[in-house]
Amino acid sequence: MTEAKTLLDRVDWPEDLKNLSREQLPQLCEEMREFILETVSKTGGHLGSGMGVVELTVALHYLFDFREDRLVFDVGHQCYPHKILTGRKARMRSLRQKDGLSGFTNRFESPYDAYTMGHAGTAISTALGIKYGDSLRGRDRHVVALVGDAAFGCGVAFEAMNHGGSLGKKLIVILNDNHWSIAKTVGALSSYLTKIRSGPIYRHAKKTLHQLLQKMPVIGEKVEESLEQLLKIAQSTISPTQLFEALGTHYYGPIDGHDTSELLDTLEHVRELEGVVLLHVRTQKGKGVPGSETRPDRAHAAKPAPAPKTAGTEPTVVIPAQPKVAARAWTEWFADALMDSAARDERIVALTAAMPEGTGLVKFFEKFPQRALDCGIAEQHCVAFASGLATAGSRPVAAIYSTFLQRGYDQVFQEVVLQKLPVVFALDRAGVVGEDGATHNGIYDIAFLGAFPGVVMMAPRDGIELGMMLDFALALDGPSAIRYPRGSAPAGEGVDTRPPIELGKAETLRHGDAVAIVAYGGQVEYALAAATRLAADGIECEVVNARFAKPFDRELVRDLRSRFDVILTVEDHVRHGGFGSIFVDTLHELPAGKMPRVRVLAISDEVHEHASRPQILAALGLDTDGIVRAVREELDALERGGARFVARGV
Repeated sequence: MTEAKTLLDRVDWPEDLKNLSREQLPQLCEEMREFILETVSKTGGHLGSGMGVVELTVALHYLFDFREDRLVFDVGHQCYPHKILTGRKARMRSLRQKDGLSGFTNRFESPYDAYTMGHAGTAISTALGIKYGDSLRGRDRHVVALVGDAAFGCGVAFEAMNHGGSLGKKLIVILNDNHWSIAKTVGALSSYLTKIRSGPIYRHAKKTLHQLLQKMPVIGEKVEESLEQLLKIAQSTISPTQLFEALGTHYYGPIDGHDTSELLDTLEHVRELEGVVLLHVRTQKGKGVPGSETRPDRAHAAKPAPAPKTAGTEPTVVIPAQPKVAARAWTEWFADALMDSAARDERIVALTAAMPEGTGLVKFFEKFPQRALDCGIAEQHCVAFASGLATAGSRPVAAIYSTFLQRGYDQVFQEVVLQKLPVVFALDRAGVVGEDGATHNGIYDIAFLGAFPGVVMMAPRDGIELGMMLDFALALDGPSAIRYPRGSAPAGEGVDTRPPIELGKAETLRHGDAVAIVAYGGQVEYALAAATRLAADGIECEVVNARFAKPFDRELVRDLRSRFDVILTVEDHVRHGGFGSIFVDTLHELPAGKMPRVRVLAISDEVHEHASRPQILAALGLDTDGIVRAVREELDALERGGARFVARGV
């Protein structure tokens, strides 16, 4: 640490921050940026958003007491400065690591974290609920919601603003505008008017004028109303004031989110106001990250980089696109297959919900700009929009992270399933995702989609099969979903050596007579590796690539029941409502007959926090070692004379 780091060394808690003078805060902010950059270069994580809100976070903790007051982050990936100031600075190098700090806010990690977050758009709703709940119990405290401009585009954010205006409760909503995507034309006059309205001279003058005019019966009140209305009209002609005040919200801004003095003055004013206040703060995403001035999107996330070559040099940080896929990742296999299909069929349209980079669609957007749509962080709209495209004769492919499709669940049901429309859902990041943690795990999609009639559900075992399934799905007349995990995909052998995709039919990859292992999706690779290891000990396992969770291969179940005493199912999904659950249900539906031992290897019924994907799979017994261990346990139990039929989880 250099001598210039002395301020940050003195600050671990908000109480320490409050001991600094206002003049010292800019230096502290610069030190915090250096610390975040150095830390994230080692741990990886979201970088740009947090670097952009350092001054704002410092100002909030300087003025409020969030042990008592509440600060609700939307998404939460901008929370690194907040964690530094709330007793977690010493643990920042454990960020996103197993048993370390979460990359998002987590209410079980610190009393300063109001919510466990990770998805977008809900902060205003939850903050409003906190404030209304406080009012029911006679509790008076400040509640602040910090929302990014992208999250502000979510429908639920505007629903909350509309409701908040009608409730009339005191709530501060801070709009962190780091893309200038809201009110681009707002200029100097609006900023000046806001400065006047927030400044102490204006507030004192307004109070004095109010007292004077109140002494003038009838006419005084009308003059006061007219003067205030003139100021509001002047500002509303060049800013979003009119829209938000129509919702019953007081709008202030935009202000400079990197000027601690302006932030403190404005926040001091708005915290005294009644009702819902929207404070529009402009920030630079990735401020302090090299190159972020011209490409702020490149500063969104970072991956761990090698240690600096020589001591004393600037920390090295690798800034990929959002996020850069690994060589031949599942996402890349999907993107290439979709490009090939779109080149052959002009009806194909690709959609995503604010994740063109993450879902691999950047090249598609470049090659087919008229057939590529980014619907923003608005999965409900994205799904319903895809439904409309299908109704008009297009073949929409909605590439959405598995966890985020949950946000559009009702639209999947009404707009797609009930209409029996050919919409393809490409569910990226299905299964455990690793360092992003519980909010991003895509481990519920088989259950929530499987409840709907007519939805075809598939999972490929490798990159080649992903392309085959996409072609198959695009030829269907109804809805379908293809799930695939994060990370690299095995390529496998060529298409010519494989049996074609047939609706509801599995593929046997390896024959054996001791145990049948039926694996779904990416877990097939682990099942094959386990079978190879067991074969070395004379235990020959049959390995089946299920391909489909719905419709299920009933003939496969019938055949395996007749030939095996032990069957294992393996999936990267929760047990309840998952692939193994469907297998057991199908087994029960068969006519009475021999019943084998069935062991369902799936994700246990609990919240699974951040760690690397291999670490989580190992802990759950869903990797090669876990499958080998489960096979041996079941064979031992069978030899000891255990029950013939057992359906149990990991």
